[in-house]
Amino acid sequence: MLNPWRGLSGLPRDLWIVCSAVLINRTGTMVLPFLVLYLTEREGFTASEAGFTLTLYGLGSLITAPLAGKLCDRVGPRRIMRASLFLSGAMLMLFPAVHGKAAITAATLALSLLNEAFRPASMAMLTNLAPLEMRRATFALHRLAVNLGMSVGPAAGGFLALISFPALFYVDGATSILAGLVLAFSLPRAEPRHHAAPPGDAGGLLGHLRGFTDPRLMLFLAGMVPVLIVFFQHQAAMPLFLVRDAGMPASAYGLLFTINTGLIILLEVPLNLAMTGWRHQRALALGAFLTGVGFGAMALAGNIYEVAATVAIWTFGEMILLPGSSAYAAEIAPADRRGEYMGLYVMSFSLAFTVGPWLGTEVYERLGSTVLWSAAFLCGCLSAAIMARLPDTHAAAAQT
Repeated sequence: MLNPWRGLSGLPRDLWIVCSAVLINRTGTMVLPFLVLYLTEREGFTASEAGFTLTLYGLGSLITAPLAGKLCDRVGPRRIMRASLFLSGAMLMLFPAVHGKAAITAATLALSLLNEAFRPASMAMLTNLAPLEMRRATFALHRLAVNLGMSVGPAAGGFLALISFPALFYVDGATSILAGLVLAFSLPRAEPRHHAAPPGDAGGLLGHLRGFTDPRLMLFLAGMVPVLIVFFQHQAAMPLFLVRDAGMPASAYGLLFTINTGLIILLEVPLNLAMTGWRHQRALALGAFLTGVGFGAMALAGNIYEVAATVAIWTFGEMILLPGSSAYAAEIAPADRRGEYMGLYVMSFSLAFTVGPWLGTEVYERLGSTVLWSAAFLCGCLSAAIMARLPDTHAAAAQT
């Protein structure tokens, strides 16, 4: 029997190092899942104050993504990745010493600015390293590292929280610094395909982001946002629906997450290797449509088995859409602006994460689950229709 993972054997060594650093960093992800609990139980925040603090973290990531991406084009993604890991690790270790609502709010914003710079930088680095025909599989491998780490970090954090809340910050910070050391000592000092500040970019870091004038990128991001708002309902309206409407215990939510993560770990990389020859429009439209169908079908689900089937559907949509969208953003990016394009791409996730949970819960509370999941299906179809009309990437690929 042929090995479905065999297509990864030709990937460059440096690419595996970056994914290893991502895995180490994500394995230590403990603070964010427990931040609201820490703030309410240890620092005297009300639930609404803690929720606002978490929203502020999301707003910080919204600001950081395009700026970090543009910095990558100036100084190289490797430097931004290292700086983000070392500085956010130090910030995490200092966090337990910060007290008072104003100081903690400021520290949370600072943590967001430092921590979230890593995402666009790592994606720009992977774009530089991956062979053109392997970019979709490369981003699937990147997501595998993320999901493997996230399958460990929050679970371990739950046990640590029973012993010591500050330990969450120390372990999370230590893994960030360890990931930074891996990059510092394992990657070459020279930046791959590094370019100086692009011509006409004299406006400085906060100057003109030319990606906003690229109609391909704007159409692509317009297609991403509706389906991402739907996707983030798995952290917002979905658990409310499971408990209130479907009458399931909270433990069922954790079981469904296990199904999602298990499918991703087992199938996402082989699936994207098998889809290497697919046109982006076809893959992205299918991924968006399956995401909409999966969440929309919850309106018809009445028991745990039916809900599990809907999760499997939108998980396949996720496995197709997210690596494919990263590859499309990479391919339409000019060689000297990959960081900027990846920053704007990551910003679409931050925007959807900031708006999606609030919007979904509002619709659920005011109009009910049937309206919510029907709207989710329509949003998925809207994104699929936009994705099907995306321009080809051939012209952009010629620039790389």
